[in-house]
Amino acid sequence: VVCLCIFILDFTVKSYLIGWEEFRMNKWLIGYIVVITASVIDWMLSVSMACNENLRVRRLIRPFFLLQNSSLMKKTLKCIKKTLPEIASVILLLALHLCLFTMIGMLIFSKSDDPKKNGEWETYFKNLPKSLSSLLVLLTTANNPDVMIPAYSLNRGYSIFFILFSVFGTYLLMNLMTAIIYNQFRGYLLMSVQTSIIRRRLGIRAAFEVLCCPGRGHTSTQSEVAVNMFLQVMDRVHMKSYCRQAIIKAAQQFPDGFINGEAFQRLFNELDKDFMKEHPPKPEYSSPVLQLIQCIYSHFYITVLGNVVALANVICICTILVLNSEKSASEKNNFYMEILNCIFILYYLIEMLLKIVAFGWRGYLSYRNNIFDGFLTVLLLAIQIAIFITDLVPRHVMALWEMVRLVNMLIVFRFLRIIPEIKLMAVVASTLVDLVKNLRAFAGILLVVYYVFAVLGTWLFQGAITPPSNMSLISDSSTENKTGGPFSMDCGTFEQLEYWPNNFDDFASSLVLLYNIMVVNNWHVFTDAYTRYTTEWSLVYFVAWWLTSSVMWVNLFVALILENFTYKWDRSNALSVEDVERIAYQSTVQLIFREHVQEPTEEELLAQLQQHPHLHLSW
Repeated sequence: VVCLCIFILDFTVKSYLIGWEEFRMNKWLIGYIVVITASVIDWMLSVSMACNENLRVRRLIRPFFLLQNSSLMKKTLKCIKKTLPEIASVILLLALHLCLFTMIGMLIFSKSDDPKKNGEWETYFKNLPKSLSSLLVLLTTANNPDVMIPAYSLNRGYSIFFILFSVFGTYLLMNLMTAIIYNQFRGYLLMSVQTSIIRRRLGIRAAFEVLCCPGRGHTSTQSEVAVNMFLQVMDRVHMKSYCRQAIIKAAQQFPDGFINGEAFQRLFNELDKDFMKEHPPKPEYSSPVLQLIQCIYSHFYITVLGNVVALANVICICTILVLNSEKSASEKNNFYMEILNCIFILYYLIEMLLKIVAFGWRGYLSYRNNIFDGFLTVLLLAIQIAIFITDLVPRHVMALWEMVRLVNMLIVFRFLRIIPEIKLMAVVASTLVDLVKNLRAFAGILLVVYYVFAVLGTWLFQGAITPPSNMSLISDSSTENKTGGPFSMDCGTFEQLEYWPNNFDDFASSLVLLYNIMVVNNWHVFTDAYTRYTTEWSLVYFVAWWLTSSVMWVNLFVALILENFTYKWDRSNALSVEDVERIAYQSTVQLIFREHVQEPTEEELLAQLQQHPHLHLSW
C-alpha cells in the first residue's frame, strides 16, 4: 500500500508538471497509470480474499516500476525492440534448419523390423515432438555425442547427419546470429548515443544564448558570455562536484573574461569524464633514515617484490594443501602452515607500515592497490591474533582449522594485487569494471526478465516435482511401469542425477533453475523431467527462456563486451602499465562511440532552437 501510494503520488506530480498534451503522447506514463490501476485492483482482490489466493497479477507487472524510472533502461529497451526484427529473421532461418533436419532424421531413423536397430528411433526420433526437442538440444551441444551413439554404434556413416546439423546450426547460424545482434544492436545504441549528444549540445547552446543575450538581438557569431556571470550560474547548477570544479577551473583560464560559443561547448566535455583522483604530495622528512625509507618504498621495484612474496605465499599454501588433501581436520598438522602464515603476514604488515611512512596516510590511501592490500593485511593480522588466543585456551580443532583456512583464502585473494601490474590483465579488469559501471541498464533489464520468468515458472510448475520420501527403496532401473507414474531412474535423467533442488517451488530456487538452463549444459534434463511430470506443452516455456536468455541476451552481452574491450585495448596500445588505469577516465558509453558520433553543426542547433516550444529567443 505504501509503495502504491508513492507511485500514485509520483504519477500525479509528473502528469501535472508536463501537462495533458505531453501526457497523451507519453506511452510510458499511460502505461504507468494502467499498471498502477491494475495493481490497486489486484491488491483489493487479495484483501477481499484474505490474501489466500495463489495467483497475483501485480507480481508479474511489478518490474514496470523499475523500467519506467530509468531513462537509460528505456533507451536500452528501445534498442532491443528495434533489434528484434533482425533477430527474428535469423531465428526463422534457424527454425527452418531445425525442421528440415528433423524431417530428414525421422526418415533416416524410422522404425525397423529388427528391434536391435531401433535404439535411435526409440530414444530420440520416436515422434515429431521428441525429434524436434532432440535436435534442439543438439543445437546447444548439451546432448552431444549422446544423441548419435545408438545410430553411430550401428554404422559410422550416421555421424555425417549429426555433424552436418551441428556445423550448419551451431557453428554457422548461431554465430551468424551473434554477428547480427552485435552489428544491429551496436547501430541502434550508436543512434541512441547520437541523439543524446545532440540533445546535450542543444541544451548547452540554449544556455549560451540565454546567458549571452537576455533580450538583446544580435548574431550568434558575435555572442560571448561573461566569465563572472557563468561562474555565478555554475554555483547554483546541480551536477557532480568534480565535474563542476573541472568546468569552473577551465572557465577561469580565459584571460579576457569572456567565452565564445565554441569554447562554451568545449567546457562541458568534462561531463563525459569520470573522476580521476590526484595523488597528494609525499611528506618531506629531515631524518636521513626516513628519507632512505621513502626513497626505497616509493620505488616501483618494491611493488614487484611484494608481488613475488605474494606468489611465494600462494605456492607455499598450495604445497601444504596438496600434502594435507586426504587428511581430516583432526589429522592435519597446522604448525607449519601457521608459522608460514605468521612470517608472510609480518612481511605484509612491515610493508604496509613502511609504505605509510613513504607516502603518508593520505598518499597511501590515494592508491586503490594500497587500500586493498592494507585492508587485507589488517584483517589477516586480526585473525592471526585470534588464532594465537585460541591456541592458549581449550578449543575445538574444527574452529582452529576454520580460522587457518580463512587466513589462507584471504592470502590467496590478496594475490589479486598482481592484476594492475600486467597490462593485458589490467585492461581486462578495467573492462569488467566499466561494464559494471556503464552497462547497468542491461543488468536491470536482465533482472526484469529473470523476475518475470521466475514468477511464471512458480505459477506454472510449483510443486510439480517432489523428491521421493525414501530413496533407498528405488532401484537403478526405470520404475515407470511399476508405479504408473512418470518417475524414471534411467542414466542421465532428473531422478538419477538427483536434481531435486532444481525446482520452481519458490522464487529463489526458480532463479537458480533459470540460470542453469541459461548455461544450457544438461538443460534437456530439466525439460524432459517437466514434460514427464506436467505436460509436453511445458517445453514451450523452457524454449522461450532459452531463446530469451541464452540466444538473445547472452549474445547482446558478448557484443557489448567486445565493443568495450576493443575500445579499451585500442587506447591502451600506446600506454604503459601505469597509465592503463587512466583509460577509465574516458570510458563512458558516450566516449566508447565518440569516433562514430557526428557532432551537430551550428546551423542545425540554431534551427532546432528556433523551433523549440519552451524557448523564445530573439536574434
